[in-house]
Amino acid sequence: MALMKSGWLWRKTSMLKRWKLNWCDLWIDGSLVFYKSDSRRDYETRVGLKNSCVAVKSGLECAGVLPPDSHPRENLLVLTMKDGSDIILCANSEDEALAWNLTIMDAKSNAVFAYDPHDETYQRVRVDGHNNVYVAPGTGGAQHVYIHHEPYDDGISESVALGLLAGMAAGAAMRSFLWMPFWLC
Repeated sequence: MALMKSGWLWRKTSMLKRWKLNWCDLWIDGSLVFYKSDSRRDYETRVGLKNSCVAVKSGLECAGVLPPDSHPRENLLVLTMKDGSDIILCANSEDEALAWNLTIMDAKSNAVFAYDPHDETYQRVRVDGHNNVYVAPGTGGAQHVYIHHEPYDDGISESVALGLLAGMAAGAAMRSFLWMPFWLC
């Protein structure tokens, strides 16, 4: 799995509400991992951004959040999760906060990446209006295309249509049973 971004970030803890410096890795599958040190031996928390992150705010958008001492408000990042909780982060500079913001937004979006095993690199591939992916041949060898998408986006319209059809069939059957006493008399 490829690493999209890593570095030191201040994280506000959920229990004691104090700022703590953590090494953070953002992986290409959308998981944000917080470690105690940059050796990455044991992680503290892992957050899946693709499935649980709703919104990302940065800088002055983070109203009501105080940054750690000697850090301006422009360095703040707030990740709003589906369960209503917030992950509050602070970078060491405004540029680093912007880089983290863009990378997190890229990681949580639907993305298509092509992997070149010779260079061991991932490259973002554009998808056209018909959901076709075109990959130009590289220096040789096989190229693997990984398609990342939201699991809850698949089949929503099909399940709604099937539910409506089943409801109409059940309603029609129930209506015919309501007239049954009048037919038997």
